[in-house]
Amino acid sequence: MAARSKARKRAVDVLYEADLRSRDVRELLAERIADGHPPINEHTVRLVEGAVQHRADVDRLIGEHAQGWSLDRLPDVDRAILRMAVVELLWVDDVPDAVVIDEAVELAKSLSTDDSAAYVNGVLAGILKSQIPTA
Repeated sequence: MAARSKARKRAVDVLYEADLRSRDVRELLAERIADGHPPINEHTVRLVEGAVQHRADVDRLIGEHAQGWSLDRLPDVDRAILRMAVVELLWVDDVPDAVVIDEAVELAKSLSTDDSAAYVNGVLAGILKSQIPTA
């Protein structure tokens, strides 16, 4: 697995665990960095910190594009994947949008339900489309 793919998976792990256990995300991230197993690289930190910093905007966008579901009703792991991917789509400039969406879909396939990959793809595509200025 490529370094960035591992970083995304670890970011999802931290976001998911913090959400599930009602923990402070930054405190949990600091614990995982100190633990060092598995190692947490800079891209993971950037994604997790971005999810914390932009939480209101990220959650608003997910809520606007999560057709038929409120943010609270989404499966916990899907919510973590979407939060990580929205940060990478909108605030990380060195990763192509198609790669971000593909990686999020692959995480959904491996970590969540059978329907999650298509759902994550649709939500992220809707968010991306909403960010493109109209002429």
